[in-house]
Amino acid sequence: MLHDLVADPGAQSGPELHDAMTDELAAGVSTVGIETVIDETDVSESTVRDLAAGDQPELTIEEAAAVLAVVEDDDADDIVALSRDAIMMGMSQAVLDVEALAADAGDGLEPREVQSKIEGRFPMTLREFALFHATIQAQTV
Repeated sequence: MLHDLVADPGAQSGPELHDAMTDELAAGVSTVGIETVIDETDVSESTVRDLAAGDQPELTIEEAAAVLAVVEDDDADDIVALSRDAIMMGMSQAVLDVEALAADAGDGLEPREVQSKIEGRFPMTLREFALFHATIQAQTV
């Protein structure tokens, strides 16, 4: 799952966690092969190639989950759902509401935007997911 793709997410900043997550996804693409990921996902060919090359394309969590699903032979929808659930459960454990998460994450997002992204009503990038996840995990450590 995206939330456990990298060990000790609370010890990293959001940007550091994002970098580590994209590195893990890139390693996974290298393992299964670029063409396999292109063939088995709706992620654009250029995005997959950029990821494999070590670039950091802007991925949605759905795109990241699709790549991870191929790598781990899992279901992308399940990965997205469990990753969103991990954010909500983490907020509960850290006793953070969306207002506190929005303020602590410092990405300029309004609490309503944060809530909508976590609930899946607005698109969430992997960068935003990493920022939220790192912020929450830093509070629970």
